[in-house]
Amino acid sequence: MHNDDYTTMEFVVEALMAVFHKSPPEANRIMLHIHLKGAGMCGVFPYEIAETKVVKVHEMARGQGYPLRCSLEPS
Repeated sequence: MHNDDYTTMEFVVEALMAVFHKSPPEANRIMLHIHLKGAGMCGVFPYEIAETKVVKVHEMARGQGYPLRCSLEPS
């Protein structure tokens, strides 16, 4: 996930828990990393699963009016 100036921290935590099945403490830790460093890794998945998770995050964010961006890269 990538940091932006519009998406709330609470929404990022919610997305991490809903899409990536992170616990609340882990979701908060990842969100703070994204906020402070500009981007953060949410997990390592097979390509097709990662692709689906990116789409889910984008759909969730757009549904709430946020420009949150999530991307994937090969490991």
